[in-house]
Amino acid sequence: QVKLVESGGGSVQSGGSLRLSCAASEETHITAWFREAPKKERVWVGSEDIFGAKNVEDSVKGRFTISRDRAKNTVDLQIFNLRFHDTAMYYCAAGTSTNWSPRNSPTRYDYWGQGTQVTVSS
Repeated sequence: QVKLVESGGGSVQSGGSLRLSCAASEETHITAWFREAPKKERVWVGSEDIFGAKNVEDSVKGRFTISRDRAKNTVDLQIFNLRFHDTAMYYCAAGTSTNWSPRNSPTRYDYWGQGTQVTVSS
């Protein structure tokens, strides 16, 4: 059972930046960030796998970056130029090597953190 703990959320003004961190209890095959805005479905933001392949959703490219520290078992999500519509609960998720669902699908991930709230004010 992989345990995931997110941190780094908070309230920021539009244009600001945040760095979210996901700490895993062990090395994961793939780790992703999802976000869920109020009354909307949970959507994939980006992920990085054990081979170093990084992918970020097209609509946030240039503002969101993912970085993985294998020594610390952490995957960070750096968000620049935050906008009001970035307000959401951000979740970290981890998948195993035997799950071949698409990386942008929640079904790809077997373990989830509790989430960290990001609130952007205009």
